[in-house]
Amino acid sequence: MSEPVPRKEIYILLTLAAVQFTNIMDFMIMMPLGPQLRDIFHITPAQFGLLVSAYTLTAGAVGFFSSFFVDRFDRKRTLSWAYFGFTIGTFMCAFATSYELLLLARAGTGVFGGLIGGLTFSICGDLIPFERRGRAMGIVMTSFSAASVFGVPFGLFLATKYNWHAPFVFLGAFGLILQGFIYKLIPPVGAHLSGPGTKKPFELIQSVMKSRSQSFAVFLVSALMLGQFTIIPFLADYMVRNVGFTTSQLPYIYFFGGLATIVSSPIIGRLSDKFGSAKVFLYAAFLALIPIWFITHLGPTPVPLVLILTTLFFVIGGGRMVPAMALVTSSVEPRFRGGFMSLSGSLQQLFAGIAALIGGMIVYEQDGKLVNYNYVCYLTILATFLCVYISRQIRPVS
Repeated sequence: MSEPVPRKEIYILLTLAAVQFTNIMDFMIMMPLGPQLRDIFHITPAQFGLLVSAYTLTAGAVGFFSSFFVDRFDRKRTLSWAYFGFTIGTFMCAFATSYELLLLARAGTGVFGGLIGGLTFSICGDLIPFERRGRAMGIVMTSFSAASVFGVPFGLFLATKYNWHAPFVFLGAFGLILQGFIYKLIPPVGAHLSGPGTKKPFELIQSVMKSRSQSFAVFLVSALMLGQFTIIPFLADYMVRNVGFTTSQLPYIYFFGGLATIVSSPIIGRLSDKFGSAKVFLYAAFLALIPIWFITHLGPTPVPLVLILTTLFFVIGGGRMVPAMALVTSSVEPRFRGGFMSLSGSLQQLFAGIAALIGGMIVYEQDGKLVNYNYVCYLTILATFLCVYISRQIRPVS
């Protein structure tokens, strides 16, 4: 645990974290923009759920098909091309002028966003030794914290000061700059191309089905998304319409939650390395149910108390993903990791989209308030018990 991390690894991890920052912010910013977009386009919670899930569903579909061939190419080159397409898609969102055009642009951005997530974790898994991988995952996943602390509040500031298009203009411009860092700081990642070779289409699926650990790793990320994304897309809207937040107070949720996870995510990564990812995930999964229960059952509540609960939700709920991803990346051999992570990431995106659609069907608006938000909590509880069982079945191979 006291072994210093090489500086070269730090630069690689920070670059991957920056890539994930833009990817996550691009997805996250849609949810707090919910009240504004619903008023501008006059859409229902179900239509907004579709707007959120359009990104994840296309990302999942493309990730699934890319898993058949992604291991045949250098991962750095693939990431560079995928990120360029993602940047173009983000600019399309920035200049959308109607709900239909925005829906189309979100789907287009998801095409490339689905590749980015799996590639960043694959590169991390390939370049970082197993004994430092939990810590590395913690660093990369601080991108969620950065997106929460800086990205979402700043995006909401731009949306309030100018209009809802502005956050996407910022993300597109930042993405163009980041292309240079990808080229300069990430080395070629082609070691997986040597050896027996990559799997052909459907051989990958067959190998996952034959491997108990890989099968359960795929089930783990799918169940996690099903539990989380019935809640998250409607959190901001619920806080405004039911709890008493103003739109100007929404950034505090993401700021304090993200600020706390900047500290907590690397700590959870270290704990995963020390005590085992499965054990840390077990405790984090059950502890996360406490803030989830209270958040989904709130009525009018003082802002400070709500911020305590939402911050705990960010720290513990988001913290589950650190040991979970360490388990998932370690369940497959390095030469097949890219395809497996793309397959895993595609299902992760698909189930996130399905969860948002389910949430949109459960939650509805009545007299200016969201109704049935507490019901999604019960689904999350069931998904959590399932995730804990699944996590105990995964055995690392590398």
